[in-house]
Amino acid sequence: MARKSDLPFGSEFSPSQIDLRRVLQLAEEHGGDWRAFEAAVRAAWFEDHDTSDYNRSKLANNTKLGMIAYGLIERDAQLTALGRELLALADDQDALQDRLARHILLNLHGMTLVRCIQDMEAAGDPVNLTTLREALAERSVHYPRGGKHPSMMRLWLAKAGVFVGSRWRVDEERVETILGLNVEEFGELGELTPLQRTFLRTLANTGTKEPQPANEIARLATATYGEKFPEKSLPKLVLHALEGAGYIETTKTTAGRGAKPFLVAPTEKLATDVVEPLLKQLESQTDPKLVALLRRPLPDVLVDLDSPDKHVAGLALEALAFKIMRLLDMDYVATRLRGAQTGGAEVDLIFESARLVFTRWQIQCKNTARVSLDDVAKEVGLTHFLKSNAVVVVTTGTVGAEARRYANKIMADSNLAVVMLDGTDLETIAGSPARIVRVFNREARQAMKLKKLKI
Repeated sequence: MARKSDLPFGSEFSPSQIDLRRVLQLAEEHGGDWRAFEAAVRAAWFEDHDTSDYNRSKLANNTKLGMIAYGLIERDAQLTALGRELLALADDQDALQDRLARHILLNLHGMTLVRCIQDMEAAGDPVNLTTLREALAERSVHYPRGGKHPSMMRLWLAKAGVFVGSRWRVDEERVETILGLNVEEFGELGELTPLQRTFLRTLANTGTKEPQPANEIARLATATYGEKFPEKSLPKLVLHALEGAGYIETTKTTAGRGAKPFLVAPTEKLATDVVEPLLKQLESQTDPKLVALLRRPLPDVLVDLDSPDKHVAGLALEALAFKIMRLLDMDYVATRLRGAQTGGAEVDLIFESARLVFTRWQIQCKNTARVSLDDVAKEVGLTHFLKSNAVVVVTTGTVGAEARRYANKIMADSNLAVVMLDGTDLETIAGSPARIVRVFNREARQAMKLKKLKI
């Protein structure tokens, strides 16, 4: 089954195709009768198209599907609450476009799109539908290969001035005017830990500005989202960071016996109708520290591989693996996949490709002096759970002789491919990314020798 798109379908629902004010009026006139609505849309915008009768009806149907995906109408073409709100603004074009843009930014991954484009420009990456699809996938935001979902979204946001001038240029002031929150503050939200985000979402959901016991908010967060909060270290792990970021104010209670819980209250910066949906956008996305590395050029990532901080170096290695698989046009699926799918173990990266035949690749990143037989054996064992076709081991060090012999044995006796990239290979690819073809061809030739049929 194809993965559901995280960005809304928008084919034929774009300002270059239809008039928003008029199409909302048609939905009001024909809501409840989707066939009549489609016929009205066809008559208004597609009847004169030089195409078949079937295709004209299909274009009108696509408009309806786009409006459903954007949350403006129901399946029967009845206006949603948002659709009715937009229709009420029909006589004020600027207010109408700003309200739709706010909805896109908050609820349809619009802010993720904006931030992703800025990250790509900072890294010197070209921005087009192909590269954008890959970069969004790295943030766990997916849409179909060949889909124009970001382009349609960009057109609507451009109507509100979010994109100006050149095709993908962002006007940060317009974003702040529409949301009351700027792009950098969205970046700050992305840097919060999962516990901090969950606590903030829960506090925002309470809808009150009065101080509340922090431990009660934590219990509500656990009941609502399943996150467990350590009671004794709640201030250290959650409260101090959120207060430092300006989202909450804390006070220490003095009455009563025993340990005194903190009281927490939202600041003006924690606007519940803005921050909560933005946090929802971020909840399933890739580690923000990894995203920060992905926006940097490859040479900068390589510098961090030598960091004495093991966490920094590990993330840099993971970012390098991202960039390597991106060179091969693989589709990112998940980072550090855990749980039932992997028998409780850990895999750093999962990629897939559907070119000619479907393949699944699992990538293990090792920032160690030597890859051992056990390292490879663990990855091979996980292929049963993940149904992988290929294992890629990326290391800054060397591949041990036993590990290589074990990989060769596995390839000779099964349909698995095991690819090894060592520190020398990484230096080669960093110096000239196109040389990755040589590295993978070398590994492919080795696998072909081992798997040679004896006929």
